[in-house]
Amino acid sequence: MNKFDKILIIRTDRIGDVVLTTPAIKALRHAYPVARISILVAPATKDLVQGNPYLNEVLVDERNGRHQGFMGFLRLVCDIRRRKFNAVFIFHTKRRYNLVCFLAGIPVRIGYKNEKYGFLLTHPVKDVRPKGEKHEAQYCLDVLKEVGIKAADLDFLIPTDKEAEIWANQWLVSNGFHGGELIAIHTGSSDPAKCWPARDFAKLIDFLQERYYLKTVLIGSAQGTEHCGEIMRLTTRKPLDLTGKTSLAQTVSLLRRCRLLISNDSGPVHIASAIDIHVISLFMRNQPGINPQRWRPLSDKGIYLFSPQGIEVQEVLDNVEKIFRKSHQEFFHW
Repeated sequence: MNKFDKILIIRTDRIGDVVLTTPAIKALRHAYPVARISILVAPATKDLVQGNPYLNEVLVDERNGRHQGFMGFLRLVCDIRRRKFNAVFIFHTKRRYNLVCFLAGIPVRIGYKNEKYGFLLTHPVKDVRPKGEKHEAQYCLDVLKEVGIKAADLDFLIPTDKEAEIWANQWLVSNGFHGGELIAIHTGSSDPAKCWPARDFAKLIDFLQERYYLKTVLIGSAQGTEHCGEIMRLTTRKPLDLTGKTSLAQTVSLLRRCRLLISNDSGPVHIASAIDIHVISLFMRNQPGINPQRWRPLSDKGIYLFSPQGIEVQEVLDNVEKIFRKSHQEFFHW
């Protein structure tokens, strides 16, 4: 196994991708216990890795700020070069990062072989991810095999943010709730084709609040406010709506206090798995590469649903009831 003392990890894509890379971060730390390990992420996902005990430094690619445009690109190259990394693991396949790491003079560059300047890598890995034969977290660990690291631990880690925890506690008190009295609903996604219909979410919310002594709360980014607005209009028993009103760290802290998350196939599913709460993930597609085998919740408390005819509201409700009965946590009104 190669000996590295300054390692860079690049994972600048979405929430779920970053969460699913955390087992690889842990594996790198165990393989190189005294190395300085840094990670480069997008601004939107910084909260997921800030404070990770296996990392020494979190860098942010500010593509709408100091790293914007050609001069910003050169600034990013300089930011990377001056840290004198001797190895980089590129999990997010982009021309930008293959070129940045080449120009920054990092001698060992491990990443996926493709048409996105993959020829600039010193250790190109055959990209079989589009087949969707393994979970994304396992694909991340497979990249480490290129330098002799064999790991099987798929435990995820999202650090606790103290300020976000204080906010979550205050929010519960101000709304008259205790931990575990909430069901979180995430209705958004990076792709509209992955979204369960608003009318079905509305029916589900009404049924849940009629059947259980629990309150539902809508979560998600500002991009999902229109979809949530439609759901709010369609519901009779109105949920709480925090869509676009919380930071990512606050969302994580809120989920820690929820009994269950019901979500489209999207990032919060993997947050729920990482913090060990029950989660039901709704898959609208099952094509290679975007299938449940690659993106399902990887947890004993995770369930995914998929049907070529569409997922019925009753099927979701049945699984909610199974979860509560299995964990001896029944909150029926009747």
